[in-house]
Parts: sequence; structure tokens; C-alpha cells
Amino acid sequence: TGDTDFNNASRPITEQEQEQCSGNDVTPVELKVATDAVTVVVNNDADWFGEDDCITVEQLGEIWSAESKPTTWSDVNADWPDEEIQLYGPTDASGTFDYFKETVIGEDVDHRTDYQSTEQDNQIINGVANSEYAIGYLGFAYYSENTDRVTALGIDNGDGCVKPSLDTASSGEYQPLSRPLFTYPAQSALAEDHIAEFARFWLEHSTDEEIVANEVGYVPNTDEEKQENLDKLESAIEAASE
Repeated sequence: TGDTDFNNASRPITEQEQEQCSGNDVTPVELKVATDAVTVVVNNDADWFGEDDCITVEQLGEIWSAESKPTTWSDVNADWPDEEIQLYGPTDASGTFDYFKETVIGEDVDHRTDYQSTEQDNQIINGVANSEYAIGYLGFAYYSENTDRVTALGIDNGDGCVKPSLDTASSGEYQPLSRPLFTYPAQSALAEDHIAEFARFWLEHSTDEEIVANEVGYVPNTDEEKQENLDKLESAIEAASE
């Protein structure tokens, strides 16, 4: 609506949002700032996933699909407990929700609504940590702060089980739940020196492993990604100043 200078996003802007921006005389500038690994977590006592603590993309999609909507773990796999699945996840206003729905459930299938939805990732951690039969999903940074409280499942996308980590997200092995993270400055706002300088500062530090990986828990940009986005930013700053 033109009320902010920057909007952060954990998925690319949609066509509808682009149109809304245009209708409000906003030109968003897409800048990639990091990579995330959407992480599926279960209770530490959930031992039915095998030694690898692994789940397939198909099983994950079935659990969260509004069409299949299983009520017990055994509905998904007969070898799993005949106990009610308790689900925790982000609200439908979240980019994490959108990305998970598109890549795991499918664009043409609805995400089930009978789950504990929250905008607070710590509530997802708490819910899963306190229920043996719970499952949830959230960004890797929040899991990395709670590795002792919940268990991260590996994801089998057809080529074997891959655990979420900064390394597997960076290499592209962790599929389909590795995702880019963005900030979108409004091009017009970049005409102001302090806003343009802040955007430069952010991108200049997007390759800083100490900040991005160690402090925040995301995968830093590569040098090539940093330069590509800096070039895009400088072009937008120049256009804003004309």
C-alpha cells in the first residue's frame, strides 16, 4: 500500500501483489539476502521415523493436505502409532506457509486448517516439545535455537534422506524445502540517501558468515549473489533519483 520503505519476505512476491503495488504507485525491488531451510520438527520421543528420523515428501504432503486429512499417524503409515496427529504451524499470512503449501502439498490442493496456527515460532516449538504425537514446521533459524527441545526430520525427496542444515540448504541437497529469503525496498524510497545506504549495508553484509549463519541461522549469499543484487540495487537507486 506504500506505507513502508522495505518489506521482508520468505517467498517471492506474487503476481497479485505486484499488481497491488502498481495500483499504489509502488515499484518493489527484489533483493535476495539469504537462504533458509524450512524445517519439519517432531517431539524428541517420536521414535517411529526410524534411525534416520526421516519422512518422505509424499507423507508430509498427506499429513498437511486438506484432501487426505489423516487423523492418526497410522493413517499415513500402518507401522506408525494409532495416535492422533497434533499439528503446529504458521498462519496463512506467513511466507513459510505459502512456500510449504506450494512445494509440499501442491498449488492445487488446500492446506488443512484444523491445526494450531501461530505467528510465533516459539509456540510451534513449545507445542511440539510438549506433545509426543505432534509435528510442526518453521524456519531453520528457530529450530537451530532449540535443537535440544525438538527433533528435526530429514526429508526424502526421492534420493534418500537429507537433514536440514546450513550446508545442505546451501548445496541444494535439501529439497524441496530450501528457499530464498528477500527484502523488497520500494524503488521510490531509495531516492533517500539513508534508505539507499541501509540497503547497501544489508547486501554488503549478506555474505558475512558470522552474522548471517552464526548469529541468525541462515545461509549467507555467495559473493556472486551479493554482487548481482548490489548491481540490481544500484540500478534501482539510479532510477529513483531520476
